[in-house]
Amino acid sequence: MAPSNFGYALREAGHHILRGWSTALGAIVTIFLSLFIIGFFILGSSLITNMVGSVEDQVTIQAFLSDDATSATVDQLQDSIETWDYVESVTYKSKEEALEEYRSTMSNKNAAAAVEALDGENPVPASLVIELTDPQEVAGVADKLAADPTFQSVCDDPEDVELSIQYGQQTVERLFSVANYIRIIAIVLVVMLIFVAFVFINNTIRLAIAARRREIAIMRLVGASNSFIRGPFIMEGIIEALIGSALAIIGLQIGMSVLMPRLAESLQFLTLTIDGSTIAWTYVILLAIGVVIGLFGSAIAMRRYLKV
Repeated sequence: MAPSNFGYALREAGHHILRGWSTALGAIVTIFLSLFIIGFFILGSSLITNMVGSVEDQVTIQAFLSDDATSATVDQLQDSIETWDYVESVTYKSKEEALEEYRSTMSNKNAAAAVEALDGENPVPASLVIELTDPQEVAGVADKLAADPTFQSVCDDPEDVELSIQYGQQTVERLFSVANYIRIIAIVLVVMLIFVAFVFINNTIRLAIAARRREIAIMRLVGASNSFIRGPFIMEGIIEALIGSALAIIGLQIGMSVLMPRLAESLQFLTLTIDGSTIAWTYVILLAIGVVIGLFGSAIAMRRYLKV
C-alpha cells in the first residue's frame, strides 16, 4: 500500500467497520479474548517463575543437633562445613532461638498454648542452618552432611541420621514441575488462540470482499492498482486487531491492579511480583501479535478471494 493511499485506506476501512459493525465486533471480541488469555498466561508464567525463584533462594539445610553435643565438637563441625563447595554460610541456632522462632512463625492460639503447655521445658533441638550458593545442590550437600562422621556423632537422631537433616528441595522441585507444565500449556494455548483469531480475521475480510465484489470489479476495470484495492481491507484487519489488542492490554492492566495486591496480602510468605520490563514487553508482544494477525489474515483473504 503506497503512502499516498494511506488516508484513503484508513477512511474506507472506517466506513467498512461502521457498515458491518456486527461482524467487525465479532472479530474484535475474538482477538481481545485470544490476546487477553495469551497475555494472562505470559504474565502468569513470569509470576510463577519469580515465585519459584524466591522460594528457591530461601532453601536452607537445617542440621539438628543433640542436646549432649559439646560446643567444641559443634564448632569443629561448623568450621568444616563452611569449607565445603556450594556452602555460603553456616549459622548456629540455639534451642532457645529455635523455640522462639517456632512461637513467632506459628503465631496462632494453638502454637501459643503448645509452648505454654511445655511448662518451661524446651524439646526443640539446636541446629546448624546451612545456606547455599546454589540451591540446586542442596541434595548433594545434605547427603555429604549425612555421611560426615562428626555430624553423625552429634546429630539429634544417631539411629537415623537423615531424620536430623531437613531441607525444602522437594517443595521447590514440585513448584518447578508445576511451572514447566504451565509453560507447556501456555505455549499450546497461545498457538491455538492465535490460529483462532487469525481465522476469524480472515473470515471477516472475506465477508467484506463478498459484499463489495461488484465495486471492486468496477475499480479494477477503471485501472485501480492492486495495492489501492487491497489497502482498505488490510487496514480494516489491522484496525480490528489493534482495537482487540488494546482492549486485552487494558483488561490485563486492570486485572493486575485488582488481583496482585490481594494475592500479595493473602500469600505474604511468597514473592508475588512481576518486573515492569516483563509487563511492558508482554504488552508490546500482544500488540505485535495483533498487527501480524490482522495483516496476514487480511492479506491471505485478499489473495484467495479477491479474484475479479
